[in-house]
Amino acid sequence: MAEQTASSPGAGPSVLVRGAGVSGLTAAVTLAERGARVRVHESGPRVGWGASWKAGGMLAPWCEAESATPEVTAQSLSSLDWWDAHVPGVIRNGTLVLAPARDVREIARFGRRTSHFTTIGEGEIADLEPDLADRFSRALLFAGEGHVDPRAALASLASRVVELGGSLHFGVPPDADMTGYDWVVDCTGIAAREQMADMRGVRGEMLLLRCPDVGLHRPVRMLHPRIPIYIVPRADHVYMVGATMIESENAGPMTLRSMAEMLGAVYALHPAFGEAEILETGTGLRPSYPDNMPAVRRNGRHIHINGMYRHGFLLSPVRAGEAADIVFGA
Repeated sequence: MAEQTASSPGAGPSVLVRGAGVSGLTAAVTLAERGARVRVHESGPRVGWGASWKAGGMLAPWCEAESATPEVTAQSLSSLDWWDAHVPGVIRNGTLVLAPARDVREIARFGRRTSHFTTIGEGEIADLEPDLADRFSRALLFAGEGHVDPRAALASLASRVVELGGSLHFGVPPDADMTGYDWVVDCTGIAAREQMADMRGVRGEMLLLRCPDVGLHRPVRMLHPRIPIYIVPRADHVYMVGATMIESENAGPMTLRSMAEMLGAVYALHPAFGEAEILETGTGLRPSYPDNMPAVRRNGRHIHINGMYRHGFLLSPVRAGEAADIVFGA
């Protein structure tokens, strides 16, 4: 069993955090910062072994309002500052929402459902993203939003747990002993569905592409009535491409049709993506409650943080704070 430890634990309550994805690591850091003695158990071989590894890392509270409840936006407004304070590499260049010429009315629809954006024209699009010059006539700019590389962020949070005196242990069986702790905080996502009768899985699909011929400086949401996608820039001209969540509990590989639709949408953004390398494909099930709202649930000294849906990076910090309030009696 691999582990990552430090030698100076805190003096507060002992807490076992199960799961080293985004909700588990944000909870572990939040608890440790408040003085808890934290131990993290992860069944996989590394951080983010589940859905978090395939996340886009968009910190976009206002864009999410297009399909989420107002509570999601209201509760996630502080998330950019939280991530900025806890991990390096948070980029706050905003989000650009575009549509192909034939679907330009989708921009107006998106705008009616959201707020805190500016409608910009062809010249302003070119100023923000020179590689998109002369390709789009209108866009929405959500200037207050940002993004982070999820994999780098998870590694930074794991290091922070250790700095605060906690420990991380990988390859821990799901039935490992949980006795001897003051509290257990379960952040195991879809693996906890047997204990959460109302949980369902929602399929997510993603691609990682490398395209040296395109440079984007912020996430781009490409609207389409059938297959809206988002493209999130990472280092070294790598782009994460994700699709809107799919109401399916099929966790199998990506289909040819899905890949063709996603790649077609990226190609419509810029033809240079036709020469991109496909570095990785991924699918997975996101844990979701009926209202698609992440929740903290308590049963005695056992706390569940789950149902993150597509809001893991947006809402994990606030849910971690709620769990810490329970542990410390706030």
